[in-house]
Amino acid sequence: MQDRYIETVLGRIRLRINGSGPAMLFWPSLLMDGTLWSAQAAHFAGRFQVILVDPPGHGGSQPLTGPFTFGQCAQVIAQILDDLGVGKAHLIGNSWGGMIGGTFAALHPDRTGIAVLMNATASPAGRRQRFEYGVLTRSAQLLGGIRGPLTGPVRDAFLGPTAQREKPEVVATVNELAGRVNITSGRHAVTSVVPRRPDQRALFGRIRTPVLVVAGGEDKTFPVAETEEMADSIPGARFVVLEQSAHLAALESPKEVNALIDDFLADQGAATC
Repeated sequence: MQDRYIETVLGRIRLRINGSGPAMLFWPSLLMDGTLWSAQAAHFAGRFQVILVDPPGHGGSQPLTGPFTFGQCAQVIAQILDDLGVGKAHLIGNSWGGMIGGTFAALHPDRTGIAVLMNATASPAGRRQRFEYGVLTRSAQLLGGIRGPLTGPVRDAFLGPTAQREKPEVVATVNELAGRVNITSGRHAVTSVVPRRPDQRALFGRIRTPVLVVAGGEDKTFPVAETEEMADSIPGARFVVLEQSAHLAALESPKEVNALIDDFLADQGAATC
């Protein structure tokens, strides 16, 4: 894949780009970078221009200097598409990426093909989640990163029993990517995506593009009922549960995710934008 860097409202963003054809943009979860989507990139690059985003403050993108809004994240996607000369793209997002994919689809319907929103929510964070992630970020600050005793809580938040029991390579990838996070950037991102997360249910009611919502049956961060509530807020959205996946379905169940995206593209006649 080819690296490309562009300047955006949230700093310099690194993209990994491969393939040609209709554009398909992937945005990952908090604490992950674009390599979360490696299996999807390999699968779709023969038919699409695959754009893997290292989101603000993560991977090879510029560190964050403060919190951000979801509107600014949607603006980052628009700036990426402008820089690449792309009028419209299919959007695939996980967790943070799923929330922003929905934000972009609502605000920029003319630039959105299909949207696949995985392991995400449209609801504001509850008290327990705000507390847990606050403890995580404060502890990471003291330890200088997500390491040592923090690897367990992060792994448990992201992966379910199936992956932890049967897929050691997935566990290793999550540990590695989370361990790379710049702690200052991570704190700003967590603050923006967890305690400051807006209620987007009314906004998502404005989405008119085809949407597939995917929940993980083992997801403890956004349980099935919460992700289904997000799907219910989107007119005409299709809702699917991957029973043996948790919070990172694309990494935990790549073949199943690729098949879901392929089937949804075919059903919508969306092999092109």
